Amino acid sequence: MNGLEVRSKVWLETEGAPFLGEGRERLLRLIDDCGSISGAARQMGISYRKAWSFIENMEKRVRFPLVHRRKGGARGGTTTLTAETLLLLEKFDALNRGVQEYVDARFAADFLPLNPGEEPKVDKS
Repeated sequence: MNGLEVRSKVWLETEGAPFLGEGRERLLRLIDDCGSISGAARQMGISYRKAWSFIENMEKRVRFPLVHRRKGGARGGTTTLTAETLLLLEKFDALNRGVQEYVDARFAADFLPLNPGEEPKVDKS
């Protein structure tokens, strides 16, 4: 079992539909970094329309604005994340860390002690 590693993914759903996962989290963080939806979409390799669609669908589910858009003049406008969105991302990070810590601990306890030919321990709780 040399080199065996565990991986996990966390996402949030509302009414059985994806709300926030790896891709949408990345979109929000890029908006925060770039200051624009179009810049974030460009970096992700998706269209502005698709990025905006993700944001609109997410906003319908949480019922609060995720971004604050300010229209601009010659230099264009800016887009910033709302305080609620920053808190959402902070909580999502904490959830991801907690899940990963749990998964890592279970993996270490259940898989790392294995010797070749030994059956894995199965926790039936």
